[in-house]
Amino acid sequence: MHCGVARTLEVVGEWWSFLIVRDATLGVRRFDDFQQRLGISRNILTQRLQRLVEQDVLERVPYQDNPPRHEYRLTPKGRELWLVLAAMRDWGDKWEPLPDGPAAHLVHRTCGEHTTVVPTCSHCGETLERSDLRLVPGPSDDGSVLPIPRYDGKAG
Repeated sequence: MHCGVARTLEVVGEWWSFLIVRDATLGVRRFDDFQQRLGISRNILTQRLQRLVEQDVLERVPYQDNPPRHEYRLTPKGRELWLVLAAMRDWGDKWEPLPDGPAAHLVHRTCGEHTTVVPTCSHCGETLERSDLRLVPGPSDDGSVLPIPRYDGKAG
């Protein structure tokens, strides 16, 4: 598909795959640790890890020779998913909150304060709102790009 969202979902859109990437982002690397944390069956975990390796989101790295054992590490492509994960966590904490508050907070190491993902313009640094954006066709447009209508903040 010509849509970046659809192509991303092809790689990591399946429930278990995104949770594996989440845990890898948190430092989980070994098969048994993924299985224990996620409560996922071994065959499903094997399939999802294999797919994430094929898609270059994870790499399989040996850590023991006898018996042979491997761990899974995020590739640069996989590490860049941290922003998607953080945005999803923020959205879930806002719109699907737990009764006693969030299970975790993002803390900025520099200032020590809780933070959330705030989109900014990569050119001028201004904070972005939905109403500030428009979508224009790019070089690979096949005629399916729909312009984003003007947004008044009242309707979807």
